[in-house]
Amino acid sequence: MAKPQVVVAPVLMSKLSANAPEFYPSGYSSNYTDSYEDGCEDYPTLPEYVQDFLNHLTEQPGSFETEIEQFAETLNGWVTTDDALQELVELIYQQATSIPNFSYMGARLCNYLSHHLTISPQSGNFRQLLLQRCRTEYEVKDQAAKGDEVTRKRFHAFVLFLGELYLNLEGTNGQVTRADILQVGLRELLNALFSNPMDDNLICAVKLLKLTGSVLEDAWKEKGKNDMEEIIQRIENVVLDANCSRDVKQMLLKLVELRSSNWGRVHATSTYREATPENDPNYFMNEPTFYTSDGVPFTAADPDYQEKYQELLEREDFFPDYEENGTDLSGAGDPYLDDIDDEMDPEIEEAYEKFCLESERKRKQ
Repeated sequence: MAKPQVVVAPVLMSKLSANAPEFYPSGYSSNYTDSYEDGCEDYPTLPEYVQDFLNHLTEQPGSFETEIEQFAETLNGWVTTDDALQELVELIYQQATSIPNFSYMGARLCNYLSHHLTISPQSGNFRQLLLQRCRTEYEVKDQAAKGDEVTRKRFHAFVLFLGELYLNLEGTNGQVTRADILQVGLRELLNALFSNPMDDNLICAVKLLKLTGSVLEDAWKEKGKNDMEEIIQRIENVVLDANCSRDVKQMLLKLVELRSSNWGRVHATSTYREATPENDPNYFMNEPTFYTSDGVPFTAADPDYQEKYQELLEREDFFPDYEENGTDLSGAGDPYLDDIDDEMDPEIEEAYEKFCLESERKRKQ
């Protein structure tokens, strides 16, 4: 049976030898080595194994939670050299920046491996090598932002992946720790995009700000910086002066509007307090209207409410027995009325008593 085709970057294959014993996972039996040397190709090489898993995550992102632990365990038995770790970083980076919609999953994968890969050579652990790889791309940001369409497309994928890394990389305590170096990097990447206001650059900037804008602004405010104000000013200048398309200008204006609404977040203006007639002007808004025997309307907001309401209950005896159209409503066997309990539900009774006390207090004031 023919082996399925696996796409692996040539530069990676050239550095990883299928015959190198250090690349065999520790969990495999010695038969694996013998069969491979005899020409059997039933087992993948390290890059093939990693690429297969990345492709699997791309097609079935929901499998991340159930399969990531086994993947990391296998890598710990396989990735035991500096070169192997470097190739692993490169494979993941390429997938995250070349496959649409994989940037988020790639960032999650990077975060997990940065905490669970045991190898930590002198050249740097997984997290350090990943950030070094991102820095290589970052250093050519100005050329990339003004490059040809293919170059810009690759640059935009890198920008969004870095944004996802900024949001997803966790510190050693398991908490999301925003790396200052990534924060500074994102600020400079935005500068590069707005300095070259072509439509695709501006669209990338909008996507990045929608993704990270609220978090970036919070972080800058904590440091007393007004970077977001500067960015918004640049956006407004682009809308006025740049020769971008009308659709892109509308995207930029909607982004400014989103930011003016605190990035769509809703915060309580004050700590929660139980509503009372004194602290909530709408306390009685949804209360029903009753009528006295003289036909005068009154509500719970009326100072004499309790007295008038008691009079109403006494007058109607709450649920009087009477016949309407020849039907006795007090006990004619109606299944709905038969289920009515003569006593108030405890919660309703408590709420009613509380309401009466509040009304009485308001009346005496």
